[in-house]
Amino acid sequence: MRRSLKLLAVLTTIGMLLVLLGGALVTKTGSGLGCGRSWPLCNGEFVPSDITFELVIELAHRLVSGTVGMMVLILSIWSWRSIGHIRETKFLAFLSFFFLLLQGLIGAAAVLWGQNGFVLALHFGISLISFASVFLLTLLIFEVDKKFNAEKLVIDKRLGKHIIGVTIYSYIVVYTGALVRHLKASLVCPDWPLCFNSSASLPTNLNEWVQMGHRFFAGLIFLWIGYITIMVIKNYKNQKVLYWGWIIAFIVVCLQVIAGALVVLSKINLFIALAHAFFISCLFGILSYFLLLTFRSKSNALKLGEKSSVTTNATQPPSKTI
Repeated sequence: MRRSLKLLAVLTTIGMLLVLLGGALVTKTGSGLGCGRSWPLCNGEFVPSDITFELVIELAHRLVSGTVGMMVLILSIWSWRSIGHIRETKFLAFLSFFFLLLQGLIGAAAVLWGQNGFVLALHFGISLISFASVFLLTLLIFEVDKKFNAEKLVIDKRLGKHIIGVTIYSYIVVYTGALVRHLKASLVCPDWPLCFNSSASLPTNLNEWVQMGHRFFAGLIFLWIGYITIMVIKNYKNQKVLYWGWIIAFIVVCLQVIAGALVVLSKINLFIALAHAFFISCLFGILSYFLLLTFRSKSNALKLGEKSSVTTNATQPPSKTI
């Protein structure tokens, strides 16, 4: 049974990545209304008769999302029952299905009634939380067999604050990137890294502000992750999960920056745009795992402190009463 659970977890994680990439594909190809103002049917039909490219993209995304949604539900229940004794399992199981359901409802509302770009930008970020939860559930399942044995990692307060901060901040980067897509501002600045679309030194309209704001936020997270990686390489050589994990995180953020630049320079090559979404999804998953390890480390420190206090009190002689 445990082997079957592992297989389901891996397939569900891959499926969630496909959902994320499918959402990006729908946006990039302008296929959001490929099935018209109809949901869950397509143009009011169970089997569409008038087939278009946009309809195929949108319908495929709906089918994949629905299938993966069932997989997430099964994985959540199965994990709850199988490894529910692990502290984080039930919380992650709830998050994974709740946010996937919320993502589907927002997508349905956008089709039926329409939404502005600022609301639609939440769609990708909500899906990302569900993906990260499924990814962490998968790691917990493999951790039972000590494939990812990181329960006794010790993360000091300084590194812990950086991990919490950069993980929260990464969500802002994700939102601004999704906002660029939904406002169709990807090519509003034809140059990179700066915007020379006008003679003014500052952006002159909303789309330029959104585009340049995203570039600024992305540049800052690149520098922040680079700084944390240097810190970890210097101080955590003996903790391989942290050491190699942050090296991988830095490689992924480098690939993310390169893909972002190529999206602009290639005039939105579709494969590069999907790679851009893929890299930020992987980065958020990695940062979420570090966040989990940080809270574990704090919990372990508290337990050690409590044990030390009990041991100290037990070894002290009883005070004399007068």
